Amino acid sequence: MPAVSHQLLLRAVREDDLPELHRLDNEVFESSPYSYLVLRQHFDAHADHLFVLSEGESLRGYVLFATSSDRSVSWGLSLAVARDRRGGGLGRMLMNEVLDKLREDGVQEARLAVEPTNTAAIALYRSLGFAPEGKDDNVRRDYFGPGEDRLLMSLKL
Repeated sequence: MPAVSHQLLLRAVREDDLPELHRLDNEVFESSPYSYLVLRQHFDAHADHLFVLSEGESLRGYVLFATSSDRSVSWGLSLAVARDRRGGGLGRMLMNEVLDKLREDGVQEARLAVEPTNTAAIALYRSLGFAPEGKDDNVRRDYFGPGEDRLLMSLKL
């Protein structure tokens, strides 16, 4: 029997994606994944800026931004790519999709917080036009709690 090949499809999230989204989030963020409840709430509140990469029945990546009601700013809450699919441009694909949608929706600024040691993510964000807030090495100590430092980056849309 021949192997079945599934193409990657970049699309808006659907409600029936939630179990698979939860599985992917747990795979990627082992030490601090979102609970199913939080993912459900993000879906209910921010589905217009939540995109997934599907491959058959599996999700291979997702991006989530949460936009203020006045559309002045949208915060990147999560960018995740399955471990076995990293390095192939999928994170860039997801980010480009959500940034295009933010622009289309009239959002003025995109912001995000990234681990200062995540050089691959920082390089991706810089290549998309994001810049660190303040000085280049202006890491916010304990931003997400003790020992959870973050570099804040922003992009005018």
